[in-house]
Amino acid sequence: MSDKKQYKVKLREELEAGVYSNAVSVHVNNNEVILDMAYTMPNMPEPMIKIVSRVNMSHKTAESFLNVLSNAILDFKNKQKKKE
Repeated sequence: MSDKKQYKVKLREELEAGVYSNAVSVHVNNNEVILDMAYTMPNMPEPMIKIVSRVNMSHKTAESFLNVLSNAILDFKNKQKKKE
């Protein structure tokens, strides 16, 4: 029997569209892990990266995020292989 809770997810309307990110920077310190989601700006005289979102999380949450993300990508790749 599983003890996992089922959560209802609420998303504020202004967040529904999300933001596009094609770069990420990860900072780790003793207390937290910080993800800066960014967008590399094309056609700029100097290379520029615009931070579009910052996520701060505990080490425990970051480890959980890593596992969830890895599993999601693995599932996606397996589904793509089945289509071939």
